[in-house]
Amino acid sequence: MIAAGLTFTAALQQARADVVVIVSAQSTATITPREIPLIYLGERNTMTPLDIANPSLARREFYAKVVRKDEAQVKARWSKLVFTGKGSAPKELPSGQDVVKAVAADPHAIGYVDSSFVNITVKIILTVK
Repeated sequence: MIAAGLTFTAALQQARADVVVIVSAQSTATITPREIPLIYLGERNTMTPLDIANPSLARREFYAKVVRKDEAQVKARWSKLVFTGKGSAPKELPSGQDVVKAVAADPHAIGYVDSSFVNITVKIILTVK
C-alpha cells in the first residue's frame, strides 16, 4: 500500500511540468539567472517583467524559488516603488498562455510559465528547480 502511494506521488510529480522563465525567440538580450529576481523586484529595468495574475502554482513557485520572496513581500516592495514613482509593477496577465503571447510579441519582455505553454515563439532562459 505504501509503495503504491509513493509510485502515485512520483507519477504526479513527473506529470507536472516545470516552471520556466522565458523571453521572445527574437530577443537578443542576455539575462543571467542572478538578474531575473532583480528584474522582478524593480532593481533592474533591462527587461519588462510579466506576471500571471491568478495565484497559480507557477507564480508561487517562481517567487519562492527564483525571487526568494513570498507574494506579500513582493507586493509590499512594488507598492513602495510605485508610491515613490520609482517603478511600475509587472503587468499581470490572466494565464500562462497570455504570458507566452505577450513575451513572444515583445523582445524586451520576460515572463514565467508552466513549461507546457512553451512553443517556438519563445525561448527558455531558466528552468526553475
